[in-house]
Amino acid sequence: MTSVFDRARAVGDAVLYEGYLLYPYRASARKNRVRWQWGVLVPPSFANEDRGEYASARTECLLEPRSRTAVHFTVRFLQAQERLVHDGHGFVDAVTVGGRDYTTWDEAVEHEVTFVVPAAELLAQPVRLPFSVPATEKRESVGEHCTLVRRSRKLAGVLTARLDALDGPFGGARLRVDLANTSRWSSDGTRESALRHALLAAHVILAVDAGHFLSMLDPPEWAKPAVATCVNERVWPVLIGGSTRSGVVLASPIILYDDPAIAPESPGELFDGTEIDEILTLRTMTLTDEEKREARATDPRAAALVDRVDDVPPEVLDRLHGTVRHLRSETGSDTDDAVPWWDPGADASVSPETDGVVVAGVRVAAGSRVRLHPNLHGADAQDMFLTGRVATVRAVLSDVDGTTHVAVTLDDDPGADLQNAHGRFRYFSPDEVEPT
Repeated sequence: MTSVFDRARAVGDAVLYEGYLLYPYRASARKNRVRWQWGVLVPPSFANEDRGEYASARTECLLEPRSRTAVHFTVRFLQAQERLVHDGHGFVDAVTVGGRDYTTWDEAVEHEVTFVVPAAELLAQPVRLPFSVPATEKRESVGEHCTLVRRSRKLAGVLTARLDALDGPFGGARLRVDLANTSRWSSDGTRESALRHALLAAHVILAVDAGHFLSMLDPPEWAKPAVATCVNERVWPVLIGGSTRSGVVLASPIILYDDPAIAPESPGELFDGTEIDEILTLRTMTLTDEEKREARATDPRAAALVDRVDDVPPEVLDRLHGTVRHLRSETGSDTDDAVPWWDPGADASVSPETDGVVVAGVRVAAGSRVRLHPNLHGADAQDMFLTGRVATVRAVLSDVDGTTHVAVTLDDDPGADLQNAHGRFRYFSPDEVEPT
């Protein structure tokens, strides 16, 4: 279980810092003035459903335990830590000491809390597991008169878990886990202050030493009714180390597919979108020396990012380069006479705009309307929201392996025409569409 748990923690690390600091990684950037959007559990005094601020999250998933199974709970979150700059006369926004800049900023401190509870105890009654993080204040001298003051507030939370046996002959149980921020705080009404009393990017890793969890995206037939009754609020459980069953689950505030993993090509954290390493690396390279200096002064993680990008070797950039999905003419023209990506001179039999595929006895081609039935096993988890939606086929394509793909745009998407004009489609296999 250790190696699988390490994979869960690696994916959890990406969740922790997704959106922590956005390109161009400077405190002065407007988009870095509104921070922490994922997995934010605010103190109860600030919670307000109308403005989308919540103090708790819930996950429910299916578990097939064995005798003497123990459930391991790992709660992980960030805590905001103010970093204030005192120049000897008072607190200031920024100061330069010895040629180095220091900026007022909210850093983050990682926290991890673990519990182990026998499954038999969870079946007998709900188990309440409180935890807390003390307030801290640290001072660091940076020069003769300048001091950095780092402050964090006390946090308190509780994890509540229960296990309910499922009805029917197949066995199994539903595991319910509630994570709540219980910190006491007299709200001043500002989100900036509330974030300093919040659990940030909060998520839970669930693991069993015997037995296994079932996929919520592709459960066995007997478990589908139970899966349909599970309630997940502000987190979603995905398997780690398996696509149908596994001993480890990550309850993530960002929807993922089963068995997610960090791409081996990724050289380090970029914080601003987990699937666009190449473009963020290239854009960071274009920052001026002054912009890089400000980014380094903003946050130690930003400084490490800029330093890494400055020294990135060509072979690492080559690894980041993805598949070319669309080519234009050599002049850069995007007009009607641009060179098509499939090169009809090489294979005149290929024409995605006129090719078709037979589905349920009906020929499907560009212009056909279909109803979507995504296969959720091994696919993008967000495709679950497309089930039953009607779409228009824009092209039928075949890849080098001879596999057929149906490119569509959603009929109820107001941007469908624009996506069609730019060749930005959603792709499905023929068995995932139904002619209408």
